[in-house]
Amino acid sequence: MVHIRWMSCLRVTYVLLAFCAALFFGALKGLLVGPIAALLLIIGNTSIILGLFPAHLAWTGYSIVKTPFCAFGLKIIMLVALPLVGFMWLAIGIGGSLLIGVGYGFFTPWIATFEAFRLETEPRRFIHFIVDGTWSTIKGSCTVVRDFLDMSYHSYNSYLKELREKESRTCDMRLMEVPACIVVGLMGIIVDVPLFTVVAISKSPYLLLRGWQRLLSDLISREGPFFETACVPIAGIVILLWPLLVIGSILLSIFSSFFVGLYGAVIVYQESSFLRGMAYTIAMVADFDEYTNDLLYLREGSCFPRPNYRKKKISKSLEPSTKFGHSSEVSVNSQFFRRANATAEHEIVPNLTASRSIRETIQEVKMVQVWEGIMKNCEMRGKELVDLNFITAADCEEWIRSSTNVKCTIIGVGLPSYSMFFGLLHSIRAGTVGLLMVDGTEVTYFNRPKDRIMDWFFHPIIVLKDQIEAAKIIDSELRFLEKLILMSGGNLERIEAWDNGAIAPDNAMRNGEIQAISRRLQGLVRNMSRYPTYRRRYQQVVKALLVYAREKECGTKTRKTGSTRGSRKEESSQHFTSIEITSIV
Repeated sequence: MVHIRWMSCLRVTYVLLAFCAALFFGALKGLLVGPIAALLLIIGNTSIILGLFPAHLAWTGYSIVKTPFCAFGLKIIMLVALPLVGFMWLAIGIGGSLLIGVGYGFFTPWIATFEAFRLETEPRRFIHFIVDGTWSTIKGSCTVVRDFLDMSYHSYNSYLKELREKESRTCDMRLMEVPACIVVGLMGIIVDVPLFTVVAISKSPYLLLRGWQRLLSDLISREGPFFETACVPIAGIVILLWPLLVIGSILLSIFSSFFVGLYGAVIVYQESSFLRGMAYTIAMVADFDEYTNDLLYLREGSCFPRPNYRKKKISKSLEPSTKFGHSSEVSVNSQFFRRANATAEHEIVPNLTASRSIRETIQEVKMVQVWEGIMKNCEMRGKELVDLNFITAADCEEWIRSSTNVKCTIIGVGLPSYSMFFGLLHSIRAGTVGLLMVDGTEVTYFNRPKDRIMDWFFHPIIVLKDQIEAAKIIDSELRFLEKLILMSGGNLERIEAWDNGAIAPDNAMRNGEIQAISRRLQGLVRNMSRYPTYRRRYQQVVKALLVYAREKECGTKTRKTGSTRGSRKEESSQHFTSIEITSIV
């Protein structure tokens, strides 16, 4: 018994010493590396915002004028409001870059130092203590700037192009209600911003004390983040930085109150009532007060009035739309997955107690794994197309030079759609419920990354997987679908000349169903290409394919040269042989 107590005391002493060392080295690295990383991120993002600001205004104005989605009156209003929205973007973008740069530059080395403490089996853990979070933080700030440039230039242009080409009913605006919308929007800012600020500041002492109380009780009872020894330093830094988190929550509340107040203009337009817009402005303060009371376990309800601002509740259907056959089967499947997801969350959430171990947490698939699996699949399928002489080095070079060129859509849209299609086929043939990655990892509703981007991507791809499975495509139709997927607005003559054994279905309905699958795949890829980090990762894939295609072309030329030299040697040997025979005769 004494031996156990002695060992536990040594263990606690070791944890405290490691925590103090990580705290010191993390703060030192934050002071040394933080200013460099923060300046790189702030200067880079601010330069992109200011440099592209005139182009953004011009592109947006042109898209508003050209889009058939908006009526003439709505276009006039949007063009008038465009400069105001543009200057709001300048303020939000530059201010956000300052906050993100300072936070990322100073706290990332600190967190990386504490993460090194978790490497219990790593023999060079002390080196990780010193090195982790230094050069990686500087590289990470450059990566953030690169991804922000891709989002600001390529992704925003893609959204505007979709807006210009959007074919749907024309949206109009009742001009008579515009003055009331403007007044209520301004009143919402005047009323909601001060009241949200007062509520957030008045509740902040409770948030500070309740947070410290919960963390300290977990520390004493070894629960929550303190259950695993490796997590103790991370939980300790949370205790130290809790006041900063409280300040951040106050600033976030004040920032969000601007948009909450402006939404009153939307309520006025939807309800066609100035009074209901004002009622919304007051009701939002009561909702925010009640939400903070529930969060801090204070008394229920709110002291602010909550008037009704809706004539009737607006119901929003979350069911995905199916534009081709087997819609009933698809909807049943999607409902099944949704019910399974809800049931799983209902069963798992009560069990996610404070005693959840790191080993259980590691079972969740990370977003980085998903991106790596998608890019590996693209590279593998791209090399197959290079071997078939369908993709050449010239195609890759052209996409790298100008990915917006129409001729580059085979690389930009066709190849990712092609690889995604075969990934779905691989999952269907393996009989998996979710997506089967190249490395054998299965991504399901239960272990998928809890990420907003993953939510936008995962459910539509699962629905498309169900649709492909329900379509029961035969081999000849499969080859036809491959051609449709790779087509994607590229060189039609070149794709039609590719003989892969495709046979178009004679049935017009079946043909339309297969074409709808290809359009859905291409649409998912176009949406995915706008996500952060996608373009940077995919550009690495295209560069790898370029190197592979050049090596293949060089090997082909070498073999041709060798065969030519060999034939010349044979001819010369035959010539000399004939001369010798003649001389002998």
